[in-house]
Amino acid sequence: MSHAAAAAGVPNPAAEPHPAPSRVPDFVLCAGLAVAGVIVLVDALRLSNNVTGVDPLGPKPLPVMVGAALILLAGLLALAVARGNVGEAEAGEDIDLHAKADLKTVLMLVGVFAANIVLIDLLGWVISGSLLFYGLVIVLGSRHFIRDLVISVALALVTFYGFAIGLGVALPAGILQGIL
Repeated sequence: MSHAAAAAGVPNPAAEPHPAPSRVPDFVLCAGLAVAGVIVLVDALRLSNNVTGVDPLGPKPLPVMVGAALILLAGLLALAVARGNVGEAEAGEDIDLHAKADLKTVLMLVGVFAANIVLIDLLGWVISGSLLFYGLVIVLGSRHFIRDLVISVALALVTFYGFAIGLGVALPAGILQGIL
């Protein structure tokens, strides 16, 4: 900045102090981690510890370790935030931070998910999953209708058989029972 600009009272944005970032969102994250850890820990401690020859540890140790780790990480994060280590504010290089949320799109996405919840038992996963995937891409702006429909059906079939064969978890077949 030139001396003339400084004498004329033109503000120098580089010289202006930036407000300190708020620590509240970071502490809210810490609290959420701690609450999740307590929930996991309490739920894990309710498990019966049936030790068998096949599973010498039983079902308890892993969720207890996860719950304890969540609580420990929440405490360490809270300590770091208290010492002044806070997350950076969003720079917004690709988005307009002052634009309002597109409530219409959000509500349509919620509607697609709600329709899947209602239809999954009646129609089965392959049909309701295809409708879910297809509805999501259409709501999010894709205009390749045939390609998206083919991909949605393929994705629903792959997940159906992936769960059934790979994981041994039967997803509802619905009206396609006996065909799939």
